[in-house]
Amino acid sequence: MPGGAYSALSGMRMRLDDLDRLAADLANVGTAGYKTERTSTEEARRAFTSALDSAIDVTHGGRKTNFMPGTIASTGRDLDMAIEGRGFFEIETSGGTPYTRAGSFKVQADGLLTTMDDMPVAGVDGEIRVPVGPLTVTSDGTIRVGQAIAGRVKVVSFENEDGLARETGTRFRAPDGVDATEVEDARIFGGSLEQSNVSVVERVAVMTEVSRSFEALQKGISVLMNDIDLRAINELGRK
Repeated sequence: MPGGAYSALSGMRMRLDDLDRLAADLANVGTAGYKTERTSTEEARRAFTSALDSAIDVTHGGRKTNFMPGTIASTGRDLDMAIEGRGFFEIETSGGTPYTRAGSFKVQADGLLTTMDDMPVAGVDGEIRVPVGPLTVTSDGTIRVGQAIAGRVKVVSFENEDGLARETGTRFRAPDGVDATEVEDARIFGGSLEQSNVSVVERVAVMTEVSRSFEALQKGISVLMNDIDLRAINELGRK
């Protein structure tokens, strides 16, 4: 296979991955707390066999999540919370501690504050138990029921957010050995949610560019593998 075909095929594979990533972003444009991703590229196979010294594979250089804050929108729901600026809510699970910007919470029958899929939300002083009654969330994340304080949600940050790995659409894990730092002066908006930071216009524009690039590479492979090879066979066959 000609070296150019290797480059084109690897480029097509990379663009298929890009299309999957863009589709995920667009599918989550309405998901509170969702963060889009960016990728870089790098050349691989720099040292190759003598027959394919000119071949260079193109591959992703790694993904990075864009943690730029999304717009905070009012929902009117008491247990919806949004963090202004940097920071994450801390979630407790049997498999460890994930972090999220999606602050849509609920209260279980026993009063435990959890995510919508029943994972306990960490408080500054441990788990948060919310008694029955009208509640409010103050700007520091304190949950009050009448005059009683049920607890204060814990908000943490990381020195380098690039190290966080996506666990699900809106949840992230920290690498082993990386500890979160509690944000003591976090500002919380009660009755609000942070919207996805996906720009539909920008993502559609990138998708169009990736699709056109894929088609160009596909045409290039067709020329290399069909037209040029067929011509070479015909020309050599006459000699």
